[in-house]
Amino acid sequence: QVVLVESGGGLVQAGGSLRLSCAASGRTFSTYAMAWFRQTQGKAREFVASISWSGTNTYYADSVKGRFTISRDNAKNTVYLQMNSLKTEDTAVYYCATGTVVPVVLPGGYLYWGQGTQVTVSS
Repeated sequence: QVVLVESGGGLVQAGGSLRLSCAASGRTFSTYAMAWFRQTQGKAREFVASISWSGTNTYYADSVKGRFTISRDNAKNTVYLQMNSLKTEDTAVYYCATGTVVPVVLPGGYLYWGQGTQVTVSS
């Protein structure tokens, strides 16, 4: 069993930055890939970024490539999402997810989810 707790969301102006954190419990954290998804009301959960268990491989949605960076610290059981040059369309609830060895882009590939943290980007 893995429990994920996200933090770091908030209100920021367009062009600004935020760093999201996701702290995980469970000794299997370092063996799992991690991912960030986001969701707005009435829309499906959308892949944002993922990272392999070692941190060597990272993957990004085209909409965030070059602006967002995913990283992890296995010693701290934490994954991060650094978000720069934020746009109003980045406004969403952001979720971290884990429970798969392969960093897939589909939500169904992940077993464990956090409760989400709201990110609001104002114009």
